[in-house]
Amino acid sequence: MTEPGSRDAEIEAFLATTPWRDARRLRLGGDASFRRYERLEGGPSPAMLMDAPPPQEDVRPFVTVARHLTGLGLSAPSIHAEDAGLGLLVIEDFGDATYTRRLAAGQSEEDLYALAVEALIALHRTPNAAAVDVPVYTDEKLDEEAMLLVDWFAPAALGAPLPAAARAEYQALWTPLFETARAVPSSLVLRDFHVDNLMWLPARNGVARCGLLDFQDAVTGPVTYDLVSLFEDARRDIAPHMIRALRAHYLRAFPEIDAAAFDLSFAILGAQRHAKVIGIFTRLCVRDAKPVYLEHIPRVWSLLEHATSHPALADVRAWLDRHIPKDQRGIPGTLADATAESAELEKAT
Repeated sequence: MTEPGSRDAEIEAFLATTPWRDARRLRLGGDASFRRYERLEGGPSPAMLMDAPPPQEDVRPFVTVARHLTGLGLSAPSIHAEDAGLGLLVIEDFGDATYTRRLAAGQSEEDLYALAVEALIALHRTPNAAAVDVPVYTDEKLDEEAMLLVDWFAPAALGAPLPAAARAEYQALWTPLFETARAVPSSLVLRDFHVDNLMWLPARNGVARCGLLDFQDAVTGPVTYDLVSLFEDARRDIAPHMIRALRAHYLRAFPEIDAAAFDLSFAILGAQRHAKVIGIFTRLCVRDAKPVYLEHIPRVWSLLEHATSHPALADVRAWLDRHIPKDQRGIPGTLADATAESAELEKAT
């Protein structure tokens, strides 16, 4: 029996106001946020419940960006019902064909990634792509994210926080780099544009075959950022020759973009994103008891080292070499037990 006043009672009351009032609810896996999802079976069309409880989550940005993307001819889930105050949505169900699953099933990697790049080209070509109420990706925000490496990973790996002087030096290195990274056009940045958040929708045409998810943190910023998210993925390796070909294809679509400025922006935002992700994955374990993401840290460190091999990032690379030795650039030893326990739990379930 549903307890009055409980979250489940709120969900049932919300669904009672929709055509999915009698649908069967099937719990799906969550993600790195406080959001969770349920598939709604037996309603008038395939749908999902998004449960994004306030104050930790806010569904309004998702609704705003979803409707904007749909208006641009891209495939974001339709919003069927909403209660922003409760943090509840009924959204279109794109099914189970994530890029991750299609790749595992043997679908052409090159075809899927090419479609994703075409979707970005279509977005970046649209004059009003950024004409939506989302924040600007400010230097302050980029800096705050880059600091996650030193504020979360470094203490876990080294056993103590870095000295204040070292932290301040690291922070100061990024300031001029962010301005340089903006020497490319600006557009809508979805921020988590990678295979876990892309869907294969073969019944649709053109770039609409690429379904878009997890864009509630969208901002306006350099066009290179989502390409970094796609090509330098924390969760899987991508053949360098394919990345080179798709980057070249993107640049051919925008001959006005200087190739050297593009490459530099890509390297800077790649380094920033990888520093952020390493910090976030560490924080998810330490603060949120979600150790499953730790297994990706060694790959992200490799990506960070590659990005900082660009001459413009030599000072960042030198700082890393001084303060976080190479033998500490993996899963922090203090968190290794949590990783092992997570792996055993996954096997058991």
